[in-house]
Amino acid sequence: MDGLVSLLLFAGAFFLMMRYGCGAHIVHGKHGPNGRNKSPEVNHVDPVCGTQIIPDEGYGLMHDGKLYRFCSRNCLDKFEEKPEFYLK
Repeated sequence: MDGLVSLLLFAGAFFLMMRYGCGAHIVHGKHGPNGRNKSPEVNHVDPVCGTQIIPDEGYGLMHDGKLYRFCSRNCLDKFEEKPEFYLK
């Protein structure tokens, strides 16, 4: 009986993780029809840390008429403090 209870608890935890946790991207992510399985196009590079940014993700900031994208709020804050340092 102990083994059955342990198995049911493990199965329940596994279901919850796959449904709402680390496996949830399969249901809610960018998988499926219409070419959504393809690698996302990268056309922005974070000027602070050099990370490649997928369009419409991360943080964006217009500076001197040009859009710059950042991987995190921390990189955006660093850029706002000294933009000329990161644009060299």
